[in-house]
Amino acid sequence: MDSNDKTFTHRNLPRLLLQAREAVMQHTRPSLREHGLSDQQWRVLRVLGEHARDPAGIETGRIAREAFLLGPSLTGVLARMERDGLISRERCSQDARRTVVRATPAGLKLVRKLSATIHAHYAWLEERLSKARLAQLYALLDDVIALEGDVDDNLDEEAA
Repeated sequence: MDSNDKTFTHRNLPRLLLQAREAVMQHTRPSLREHGLSDQQWRVLRVLGEHARDPAGIETGRIAREAFLLGPSLTGVLARMERDGLISRERCSQDARRTVVRATPAGLKLVRKLSATIHAHYAWLEERLSKARLAQLYALLDDVIALEGDVDDNLDEEAA
């Protein structure tokens, strides 16, 4: 292959996004580990914390989607969290094939405690990047995420 022939003309965006995620998580991960949590367990607790007012609990499929976890991984994460007293699980009253999950009082206490640490990290990030640039980053990420619907629409059109 000719050294002037460039197979890849763009930077590797998925890798850059993963690298950016790691840069952000380097600041929060020590606090998670201090409380015995993995990244995945924190994502589950955060989802449950965001829906804590829902008395019915959250169905596992919704947790998987919102925490970006595959079903088999979520099963193991939930088992460890239940063992550690952070969540409770039960069969859905409307559909026994489904499981609903709730954060326990201990789990919610941990969410509140870690939220203060996470908030401090976001303040640090805002200080480093500036409020305007962080807002711009959020807006750009929202725009990229919105493309997901465009891809789904294109796939539907191609299938028709």
